[in-house]
Amino acid sequence: MLNVRVIPCLDVRDGRVVKGVRFDNLEDQGDPARLARRYEREGADELVILDVSATAEGRVARFETVGRVRDEISIPLTVGGGVRTAEDAGALLEAGADRVAVNTAAVERPEVLSEIATRFGAQCVVLALDAGATSDEACPSGFEVLTHSGGQRTGFDAADWSRRAAALGAGEILLTSFDRDGTRSGYDLALIGVIREAVPLPIVASGGGAHAGHMCAAVEAGADAVLAASIFHQGDWSIGRLKDRLQQLGVAVRR
Repeated sequence: MLNVRVIPCLDVRDGRVVKGVRFDNLEDQGDPARLARRYEREGADELVILDVSATAEGRVARFETVGRVRDEISIPLTVGGGVRTAEDAGALLEAGADRVAVNTAAVERPEVLSEIATRFGAQCVVLALDAGATSDEACPSGFEVLTHSGGQRTGFDAADWSRRAAALGAGEILLTSFDRDGTRSGYDLALIGVIREAVPLPIVASGGGAHAGHMCAAVEAGADAVLAASIFHQGDWSIGRLKDRLQQLGVAVRR
């Protein structure tokens, strides 16, 4: 296994970083470019920007924000929010993204994953898979795909969807537990395990991480990278200190 990546996430609305619980009650966390610069200095391996209002507003993530962040960092940058076509993806790549994350549009029109992969390569395509626990018999994995920032349940089984997305050209999965998002109660290890068993793609675990112990457990469950937001924004952990602790727990991290 390659060294585990530690990835801060910038949820952005109206040009500002925000954070809430289960995608709701969003509170201001600061300027995205300033935070991005700090995280690269601290040792972040990559950065993710998710424009949390783009889909609802019928637009793609704001290019101005992407450009400002790219001007401050040299590490890889994934951007998601409102991507509906290969043209949208291309515009974000031109603005400074290295990869684009697609959620709602991929569920509504799965071939968009193939279209992006064909034009720009699978390495540029990230399936943003938001999932919640369910007892619905239509979802034998126990997890259902959610769209529209967790606002809509699809009835799609998360494991089945991950397999289909991989076949269509997704190169990585950004896997967010809706139930754990912002709760600091730990990643959903069962969800990670289900998706790990379903596909060989790299998995970025998201939702609920509060400390190195949570991240170590996510890696043991099958994650290749760990993503967090509020613990970095609010100063609970610096990335360097977190990596030191992960190494103490036996997790090989990038330096």
